[in-house]
Amino acid sequence: MTTIVRSELILGGQKSGKSRRAELLARQWLQQSSAHRAVLIATAQAWDEEMRLRIERHQRERAERVPGMLTLEEPRDLAAALTRVSSPQALVVVDCLTLWLTNWLMPAVQAPHPSPGAGRETLPPFRLSSSARAELEPQPSAPEGRGRSVAPDLLPLPLGEGGGEGRRPVVKHVKNQEKRSPAPDWQAQAASFLIAIENAPGPVVLVGNEIGLGVIPLGREVRAFVDALGGLNQQVAAVCERVTLMAAGLPLSLKTP
Repeated sequence: MTTIVRSELILGGQKSGKSRRAELLARQWLQQSSAHRAVLIATAQAWDEEMRLRIERHQRERAERVPGMLTLEEPRDLAAALTRVSSPQALVVVDCLTLWLTNWLMPAVQAPHPSPGAGRETLPPFRLSSSARAELEPQPSAPEGRGRSVAPDLLPLPLGEGGGEGRRPVVKHVKNQEKRSPAPDWQAQAASFLIAIENAPGPVVLVGNEIGLGVIPLGREVRAFVDALGGLNQQVAAVCERVTLMAAGLPLSLKTP
């Protein structure tokens, strides 16, 4: 039996056993007392048919493995969600941090995918949002004494931003003045989430991906996302009592109480 600690970060690759370990901890927690409850904060959104089916499969399998586990879908505001559901009797699982960061930095421009058979599947353009790219990869300033016109930013914006076309207008850069979109809110949200983890009255289990072990991506947007996720993982690991790396379904302890 695995000891349940105040907070644990579970990292690993796809199909490494991350979610299974989190479910194991939740099942053990429920078995310890009839007063205990377990809550899953799910960050995934079904932007295409394959993802919708994947989410439904996870829901069915989770209901079988951890009966009685409640689910709260929250793709962005993790700090508020954790604060709302955490209690001394509740173990909270956040699955996963990677998709949460994706929802902030690489939002799709269309509504979540509808039910099956509702038309031909169209994959959304997952790219860094304009504000996130401005923050993570600021453009060089214009040469002294010369203005510089930047081509229209064709990166999609989140729903509700940038008008109906989902595009920003041409941004003019002039001497000593540069108009840029505001910094993304994901960093402020991450800071609030770290505080919520430390202040949670009950145990918290966080699931995330370790995606920095492969080759350096060719695209600058993907490189920026990998960097951001690596930084987020380090920050979360610093506030968690235990950090576990999953590989081939086997746990490797990186940090213990």
